[in-house]
Amino acid sequence: MQIVYLQCLRIFLQSPPEKVTQAVNCAIEAGYRHIDGAYVYGNEVNIAPALKEQMSKGQVKREDLFITSKLWWTFHSAEDVKPALQESLKRLGVEYLDLYLIHWPTPCQRGGELLPEGDDGNYLFADTPIVETWKAIEKCVDEGLVKNIGLSNFNSVQVQEIIDNSRIKPSVLQVEIHPYFSQEKLVKFCHDRNMVVTAYSPLGSSDIDGASPEFTNLLGEPILKTLGTKYGKTPAQVVLRWHVQRNIVVIPKSVTPSWIKENIQIFDFQLTADDMETVNGLNQNHRLIRLSFRRDDG
Repeated sequence: MQIVYLQCLRIFLQSPPEKVTQAVNCAIEAGYRHIDGAYVYGNEVNIAPALKEQMSKGQVKREDLFITSKLWWTFHSAEDVKPALQESLKRLGVEYLDLYLIHWPTPCQRGGELLPEGDDGNYLFADTPIVETWKAIEKCVDEGLVKNIGLSNFNSVQVQEIIDNSRIKPSVLQVEIHPYFSQEKLVKFCHDRNMVVTAYSPLGSSDIDGASPEFTNLLGEPILKTLGTKYGKTPAQVVLRWHVQRNIVVIPKSVTPSWIKENIQIFDFQLTADDMETVNGLNQNHRLIRLSFRRDDG
């Protein structure tokens, strides 16, 4: 599978319902065709009205769109996978997904809260084998509920386990990537296995709780400002272009119309090899999205 929809909008958790619908309308009208969502974001139902409006007025057809959702921690049991996917389809108002990802390699106890915790405050993890979850997702492909399947927040060892035990190979790995955390080894690992790599938080983030202050203002880096001036672009556009030239799909998060439009205007210039190396030099192997059970690939 080849994903060519580099113009992607990520719809995230904190956005108010009306902002989500407005953002999707704005994005599709600006030329975006890849909408990245997830069950746990809680706003798939707010994406649906925009999809319906844009298709009803002929701006796009369903086959023009590439819609992604993700399987949450508490639905890893084989019997829960299909119902969870069907719930996302219902919320989105579509008959199939273009891509379905296992959101994290962290099965939790079924039922109840989306983040089930014990009396000690620790997550209540389950012992569901990740391969069992994958095989249930493969059946959803067989039934036409989703066209492509992949992984999110997996490291190389976990990805390889799925590859070695799958009938349908994972098409995509979605992980945190930005100039402070370039993930060169993991990107090469995936590309060597014909997997598409998708970068979330591609512009870093200034609103991560507990993040080190020196890593919360990526777009304020003087180097990126200088390159922006050189090309007549913003630092954000320079960083997005850096991702694209690494053959990485980017999903910048925004509900601001001006930023949505700005983020897609990156296909009329190209960074030189030296400029690419300059941005590469910002790497600090610093992950912003940290969970205690994560193992970094570095």
